[in-house]
Amino acid sequence: MRHGLSRMHRVVLGCVVALLPLAGAQAEAPRCADHNPLRNVYVGDLHVHTALSLDAATQDTRARPADAYRFARGEPIGVQPYDTDGKALRQLQLKRPLDFAAVTDHAELFGEVELCHTPGSAGYDAWQCLVYRHFPRVAYYLFNATASAGRRLGFCGEQGELCRTAAAGPWGEVRTAAAEALDAGGACRFTSFVAYEWTGVGGDNAGNMHRNVIFRGDRVPELPATAIDTGSPEGLWQALERQCRDALPGCEALVIPHNSNLSDGLMFDGSAYTAADAALRARTERLFEIVQHKGASECFAGALPGIAADEDCSFEQLPYDSFAGQNFSWKRKPPNPATGFYREILRDGLRLERTLGIDPYRMGVIGSTDTHIGAAGAVAEDSFLGHGGAGVPARDGVPAGLPDRPEFGPGGLAMVWAEENTREALFAAMQRRETYATSGTRLQLRFFGGWDFPGDFCEDPELVPSAYARGVPMGGELRAADGAGRAPVFVVAALRDAVEGSPLAEVQIVKGWVDADGASRETVLSVAGASEGAETLCAVWSDTEYRPDQHAWYYARVLVLPVARWSERICRANGIDCADPGAVPEEFAACCAADHRATIRERAWSSPIWVGS
Repeated sequence: MRHGLSRMHRVVLGCVVALLPLAGAQAEAPRCADHNPLRNVYVGDLHVHTALSLDAATQDTRARPADAYRFARGEPIGVQPYDTDGKALRQLQLKRPLDFAAVTDHAELFGEVELCHTPGSAGYDAWQCLVYRHFPRVAYYLFNATASAGRRLGFCGEQGELCRTAAAGPWGEVRTAAAEALDAGGACRFTSFVAYEWTGVGGDNAGNMHRNVIFRGDRVPELPATAIDTGSPEGLWQALERQCRDALPGCEALVIPHNSNLSDGLMFDGSAYTAADAALRARTERLFEIVQHKGASECFAGALPGIAADEDCSFEQLPYDSFAGQNFSWKRKPPNPATGFYREILRDGLRLERTLGIDPYRMGVIGSTDTHIGAAGAVAEDSFLGHGGAGVPARDGVPAGLPDRPEFGPGGLAMVWAEENTREALFAAMQRRETYATSGTRLQLRFFGGWDFPGDFCEDPELVPSAYARGVPMGGELRAADGAGRAPVFVVAALRDAVEGSPLAEVQIVKGWVDADGASRETVLSVAGASEGAETLCAVWSDTEYRPDQHAWYYARVLVLPVARWSERICRANGIDCADPGAVPEEFAACCAADHRATIRERAWSSPIWVGS
């Protein structure tokens, strides 16, 4: 069924108040003025780097964690390059503030960077620190190569203790900035989380294994567990068990893997898992960052055996599948079905569930930026300055031509349905996976599954409370035994971002499953659409082909009408005419490259709903 309904403003926002208990609802008394038992959607960024991260610092990012939080709350931020008086030559400000954010600086080199910046410290005069201060981009490769090999630099002392001790300073700054940014009053305008990035790599091609660690409150370990200390993702999860959950009453953390599109197939290899391994991963890794400025990780852009190609999988897909491929042409190979895309990861989870009895990859989705200039939530196509990090550095001047690698983009946003804007409510929502990701738009998306939703559900002004009472929201699970042989029914409702967003074009439901022989199966169904665009779209869809013995997952994908991409906007603003190649300056050659993307079709992805026995 297809609908474009004016009443959808109430339906999608969930503003209809109903006096009924919600499964999984927050137990504490309301603390915020906007408390809503049917849950509000909150907008945030859970992947933000500042000058505490080595790669950001060596690009002359000077924003500190407190600056990043001020930017997220709506204040301007200075962006490199800086003049001789220390004044930033560029500035950025959000058009709309965020509701929440987490500074996630790379923890592996906290101590090394601190010692190299501190005159009189044990490492300040070491040759590595001299390289850091005088040849920062050389230090970027030297320091990271050492950390990636699981070692500390020589000046860190025996077993790296000097650097480990020095890490307490930056980690303390992260914690203090989060505490000061938190709006703990009744207005609840902004929520901050204590967090960091665990930055491991694997294999000969530097396959990305990075994860962001988000803590529920201010009860956190004295030092973060780094990739140098733990050696593997499994070591990270175990360290969080020991150092957080077991050692500190009230400490809880969730781990968010990101950029599996650069993992060279290593990030989700559960072939050697025991049931205990799978259970620990399922408990710890509740979310997956499906999009950020270094590309999207939804699905492989090509045909798979038994699966038709999905043209929308090409969205912001990078042309290489590892960090080595990004930086070295002789290491470059294109992405492939085994690279580590979300859909295949979800199907691998179903395969593992057959043998282990538990699905370790049952993850909801969020988007974020991975900004390395402290610009949390800076996702606008019309003001993109580049996010630094693995992109184009601006230490020595504004880059000529495009301000970042043309395959990179502004990134995405994390959208969370919660009763109120507090750490407790947001974290609970993330743990139950009632989240969705966007590529930067703030469109609103609801997705519910059940066994008896009526065909005219979109017309019901009580849709949201009724859907909660009769089914599960995005991130939830439906047991086939509760369906009594019936087909699962889904309702998806979307509302355009009325401030900056393009009109809604299409709503799709993506289903994935594994057949009796273990082969991947997938279908993408268009369930609502408006060729000229719409403010709202809603649909009810029943999977009449579902069998009670089938384990499957379903998620919603919303597409909007295309707009000009950031790179095309800059090309146009500089009068680039690709019809006259001889007149195109070398610094703008990317504007006319065969693989240049002139438009972008913003979108949102819901967390899945899993259906099985």
